[in-house]
Amino acid sequence: MIRYRLRGVTPSDEGDLNALAAHLNTVNLPNDRTVVREIIDLSMRSFAREIEDPKQREYTFVIEDLVENRVVGSSKIIAQLGRRDAPYVYLDVITEEKYSATIDRHFVHTVLSIGFSYDGPTEIGGLIVHPEARKVPEKIGLMISYVRFLFMALHRGLFRNDVVAELLPPLESDGTSHLWEALGRHFMPMTYLEADLLSKRNKEFIKALFPTGDVYASLLPKAAQDVIGKVGRETRGVEKMLRRIGFQYCNRIDPFDGGPHFRAAIDEILLVRRTRATVVSRIVDAMDAPKALVAVERKEAPYFECVGVPTTLDEQGLTVNRETAALLGLEVGSAVAVLTLD
Repeated sequence: MIRYRLRGVTPSDEGDLNALAAHLNTVNLPNDRTVVREIIDLSMRSFAREIEDPKQREYTFVIEDLVENRVVGSSKIIAQLGRRDAPYVYLDVITEEKYSATIDRHFVHTVLSIGFSYDGPTEIGGLIVHPEARKVPEKIGLMISYVRFLFMALHRGLFRNDVVAELLPPLESDGTSHLWEALGRHFMPMTYLEADLLSKRNKEFIKALFPTGDVYASLLPKAAQDVIGKVGRETRGVEKMLRRIGFQYCNRIDPFDGGPHFRAAIDEILLVRRTRATVVSRIVDAMDAPKALVAVERKEAPYFECVGVPTTLDEQGLTVNRETAALLGLEVGSAVAVLTLD
């Protein structure tokens, strides 16, 4: 039995997305009903190509538990992070060496330098799985993460040459960011969460108020230094996955919380290279084969559907079982995309 289905988000998912947001409350899925509603609307219009400029599109995917009839995870693609109306803001982490022959002292400093890009990369983000569903054998966290790369491979022309992922650093249980308290809060009179949410809508205040010169990390409290470029406990699994498929830490961090940015060339990402567009060649009663993500696209909501099922791919096309065909509405000759799972 196929228990989980991945698809584009729809308005009926609003309640479940709000429940998910309450567990993490990040800028890409904040615990705010109004913002969640806006995220759903933007995604729907992006999938439908109602947003004329592809750079403005944001695609939100959900994974649905068909037994419990609820969404238990989500992820997102932001087509372009950094445009003229909303720059990509970051801190480059630079190593600077100092030496004095007079007193024979050598220092290695970490320097933070703010940067702005108006023609930035594609971003993947918003990855969250409900705590109750994280241990299920179907590896739904892997599926909801991988589906983004399948979609990017299918629509390569809509996305940038580079892809970035911003990972959460260690935060306190109440959401406090030590880097924000040591640096950003001195220039912007708001909490980390307030600043992070505002930055999603408006970047002007960052450029206007954030220090423009280099900042020596050694001048910051040790608690702030310790989170620079570090991955929080909740996102270590994501880091491991990203490294496995071709991403690397690029010595760049979030200017508010110090979370690391991982980057990869889109055409070198293992999952993008491994995705294939093909057709259904056979439908069988049952099969024992490795699992893969099999996806179809629709002209109406949810626009995109995908399942992780046993399947085989050869020169003639894809072989699927009847359950898969029934759920996705497939017949011999139907166009599909396939990405093998680890």
